[in-house]
Amino acid sequence: MQMTLAIVVFALAYVFIASEKVSRIAIALSGAAAMVIIGATDADKAFYSHETGIDWNVIFLLLGMMIIVGVIHKTGLFEFLAITAIKKSKGSPKVALVYLMILTSVASAILDNVTTILLAVPMTLIVTKHLNVSPIPFILAQVFVSNIGGAATLVGDPPNIIIASKADLSFNSFLIHMAPMVVLVLMVIIPLIIYLFRTELVNSATDRASIMKLDAHSFFKDLVLLRKSVVVLGLVMVAFLAHSFLHLEPSVIALFGAGILVMISGLKPRDYVQDVEWSTLVFFAGLFVMVGALVNVGALAEFSEYLKDLFGGDTKLAAGSILGISAVLSGLIDNIPYVASMSPVVADLSVGLIGRQEHVLWWSLAFGADFGGNATIIGASANVVAIGLAAKAGHHISFWKFAKYGIIVTAVSIAMVYPYILFFYF
Repeated sequence: MQMTLAIVVFALAYVFIASEKVSRIAIALSGAAAMVIIGATDADKAFYSHETGIDWNVIFLLLGMMIIVGVIHKTGLFEFLAITAIKKSKGSPKVALVYLMILTSVASAILDNVTTILLAVPMTLIVTKHLNVSPIPFILAQVFVSNIGGAATLVGDPPNIIIASKADLSFNSFLIHMAPMVVLVLMVIIPLIIYLFRTELVNSATDRASIMKLDAHSFFKDLVLLRKSVVVLGLVMVAFLAHSFLHLEPSVIALFGAGILVMISGLKPRDYVQDVEWSTLVFFAGLFVMVGALVNVGALAEFSEYLKDLFGGDTKLAAGSILGISAVLSGLIDNIPYVASMSPVVADLSVGLIGRQEHVLWWSLAFGADFGGNATIIGASANVVAIGLAAKAGHHISFWKFAKYGIIVTAVSIAMVYPYILFFYF
């Protein structure tokens, strides 16, 4: 009965989030409270459990990077990069978007997709203002390629960090098994996105002419703070890449970097705290509690056992099914808790596999979860952050507008990965 109630609460919360009739923050918090009321979770499990509680690593990673971005905003760096990009595109929205998508996908592989979106969206808002086009296609496009690009490396997407830990996979393993396919998918997805938004990526000759008169360097506001910010951000990036050697969680690195930058910036709290998306952090907290409750009552474990019985010893069926199921479920629940709950199942199914198939189920899980996160607003952390930043700037992106394009991008991405899995591992 408790399991059934927990599933009903989650399903209702999801329906209300999709309907957009009520604030998603209110729904997430109400759903979390309902889970406590029905006994599906409690304070200890919600706040202190690594398996069934709020993922504080994600929350504090976001908080630290939001503070760093808030400080960088004061330097004019985003304006400089934005104007440079649109001048190189000669004012063409389509060409400018291609440049930004390539930059975003590469940055997502080096950093992580959430940090990249925190840096990219403010720049995108400036770009689209000067291009005189809607920022929504640009923001959606950058979210999609950030989730795809982040799949290429161990640090690019939070689910990859979980998978690497559970399966004992190295940074180089992700580069060998994930990165080549990510590049191929991006080569298809980038032109597809331009086609999907073709009617919105149009401006006038006057707009393009006025852009060419802009001086990018004139947008710098504080060169001293810029140098400090670039050094700290660079050190944070290096620490992200070396986190396995440093034995520090990305959240600790982000908070440490934020603390140092705040200390040397000379800014007052109100100057950078205003860029923190508190509503996004609260939404994540509520969502983590709800998903954790499903784990706690055994709903996801039941599903896992069902999959084990279904696959039996057929590894090819298991790989294809995990890829497809992960793509669907990562769009319905955030891919971080999904991967956390599926990892024990994949570990069990991988026992006894050798040779080229030794880690095939893990790669299927990674591709499915990373690419499937593009399907809906709540599918990946980067999505929620981007929507929050857009809303703060006065641009509402509905659940269904996101899904309208996200499902297409996800379907094409997964359709490309499936034959890759079959060819290289079977």
